[in-house]
Amino acid sequence: MSNKGRIFAWTLFDFANTAFSVIIVTVIYSKYFSNYVASGRNWLWGLSVSISMIIAAALSPPLGAIADSSRNRKRFLLLFTLVSVICTSLMFFVQKGDILLGMSLFIFANIGFEGGLVFYDAFLPNLTEKKNFGRVSGYGFAMGYVGALAVLLIVMFLLPEQSSQSYYFYIRLSFLVAAAFFSFFSVPLFLFVHEPKATRTLQTDIIKSGIKRSFSTFKDLFFHKKYPSISRFLIAFFLYNDAIITIIAFASIFASNILKMTDSEVIYFFVIVQSTAVLGSFVFGIISDHIGPKKTIRITLFIWIVVIIGAFFVNTVIEFYVVGLLAGLSIGSSQSCSRSLMALLTPREREAEFFGFYDGLFGKSSAIIGPLLYGIVSDISNERFAALAIGTFFIAGLFILNKVKEPEYKNKVTADPESV
Repeated sequence: MSNKGRIFAWTLFDFANTAFSVIIVTVIYSKYFSNYVASGRNWLWGLSVSISMIIAAALSPPLGAIADSSRNRKRFLLLFTLVSVICTSLMFFVQKGDILLGMSLFIFANIGFEGGLVFYDAFLPNLTEKKNFGRVSGYGFAMGYVGALAVLLIVMFLLPEQSSQSYYFYIRLSFLVAAAFFSFFSVPLFLFVHEPKATRTLQTDIIKSGIKRSFSTFKDLFFHKKYPSISRFLIAFFLYNDAIITIIAFASIFASNILKMTDSEVIYFFVIVQSTAVLGSFVFGIISDHIGPKKTIRITLFIWIVVIIGAFFVNTVIEFYVVGLLAGLSIGSSQSCSRSLMALLTPREREAEFFGFYDGLFGKSSAIIGPLLYGIVSDISNERFAALAIGTFFIAGLFILNKVKEPEYKNKVTADPESV
């Protein structure tokens, strides 16, 4: 298969796994669990998200180091994907009052989803040249939002009127749709995207070696200051990604509780939002290759701050659409450009290990504080003040990002990214 074909197969995994993100985390299951299964206790949903992210964060760095040593990224990715798909399918059996079952299945499914991203993202540096990281990463996120749009349309036509006696059966059926979509469209990556050849000697005890290397890398990042730009970027990413994940996890709950939107209206809203997410991923991916991912991330963070302010003052569905379209424009682009900046900063042959810190310790653990904080603040006051509290994470992340030194990205360089 040509390199373009491999890139397309890689982006199809984004197309596939966004079914879990949009149906389970963002639109359907989050609201179903919080408002129906848990009888309106938002903090239980926030706790579920936080617990899953703590476990995924703890697992990711050593697993990334192991994957680099063994060059078995696809095997690990397949394992985590299967865990996510199976647990998502079993959510069909979660009904009113099944709080422990609903929390447990989501926690394992989200660990599978988030843990797999470490190995998926680590393929990026081997697919294209550094000068194209932003564009290719943007293609992946754009494909993801096309996938989200497709699965939302399927579910939208699947659901009957909310007053129907069988309504919650079809809600639960949408979880099976998400699992089937995820599993089917992830297959091309496993068939056509090859592992890079290992250039280091394989350790006999790769688990012990992986854990040891991850601790050593953590010391290099934050105690020995060997990679100052990476350490600053990871802290900035921790802050603003916390806010992004929190918004994703509570968006449908906000729409339902503040604006009294029905499930069908919420799904239609997210269908519209996906269109700007696709556009944003493509456009900002191209912009990133021209002005650099750091400057592009700064632009998206300014947009996010406007979104937060808008969410605090929104009073009508039309106003919420304006805020949502802005959020859609920036959500894929901020995450896509973050992935390309991390790929640009990461030393060669340690991609999975460093992406273990990016996706894992800092990506996943960044979602520990925000969802729990949002859930507590919204239960004490309301979702408006909870959104405002989350906005401080964008401001802090923007401040630290400004201190990151961006390496050369337009030429074919092979030197250590931290040599700038």
